[in-house]
Amino acid sequence: INAEYMGHFLSVYFFFRWAHGKNYRNFSKTSKTPRRPYEKERLDKELKLIGEYGLRCKRELWRVQLTLSKMRQTARELLTLEEGHIRRQIEGAAMLRRCLKYGLLDESKMQLDYVLSLKVDSFLDRRLQTVVLKQGLAKSIHHARVLIVQRHIRVGKQMVTVPSFMVRVSSAAHIELASTSPLGGGRPGRVKRQKLRAAEKKKSGGDEAADDEEEDED
Repeated sequence: INAEYMGHFLSVYFFFRWAHGKNYRNFSKTSKTPRRPYEKERLDKELKLIGEYGLRCKRELWRVQLTLSKMRQTARELLTLEEGHIRRQIEGAAMLRRCLKYGLLDESKMQLDYVLSLKVDSFLDRRLQTVVLKQGLAKSIHHARVLIVQRHIRVGKQMVTVPSFMVRVSSAAHIELASTSPLGGGRPGRVKRQKLRAAEKKKSGGDEAADDEEEDED
């Protein structure tokens, strides 16, 4: 075999190996960017939802939209099957139970047709940040996010620091201020402790000065 031909063959081989190499990513994307990034109607709607639910960025909204689109796609595929199909019975029942568990659907709407009517607001209403505000533990939606991130909120016995935590219906009644939080009767915060130490130091210094004055008078 000609050496020049062999060199050309190896270069083409390694190029295709590099260009079409294996993808070892073992996770899927959690969000999807819009197809039309500068659509005015969509931008206005996104800004309204971000302000209403106190989201940090648009990626949090896109993540919910991707989850909703996957659920709708699965529901549409299952609806194309016959009612007695084994896949529709198993996967459909599992999806409806999950929607009921997280409060996305009521017991009177336990059908796949109602999954197609779900909106982004249905998911955003079940976020821990929104539930904390509705229960009156926070003054505003942004205050609720601060309380969660700064470890003031717990769900049952679990300390939750993720504002996008999806709250189950059974867990909604167990959301409260953490016992280790200063707001829940725990240890005072750092600034409060500094002020207390400064007040004690000032008080002790004033007592020592008064004792010195009494000794001078004697």
